[in-house]
Amino acid sequence: MKGTPSMGAKSGKKNMIYCRRCGKRTFNIGSKKRCSSCGYGKSKRLRSYAWQKKIR
Repeated sequence: MKGTPSMGAKSGKKNMIYCRRCGKRTFNIGSKKRCSSCGYGKSKRLRSYAWQKKIR
């Protein structure tokens, strides 16, 4: 029988942990091995894009 019993095998696994640089729970330890918020693990600079900044 599949379904609910199979979900027990998924318990206890973590995909995201707290980032060492920004402190948010956005560091992917599964496949990407980088923080999606600040870019730690990918580059030395903080992750930022032009579309994030509002023009005033």
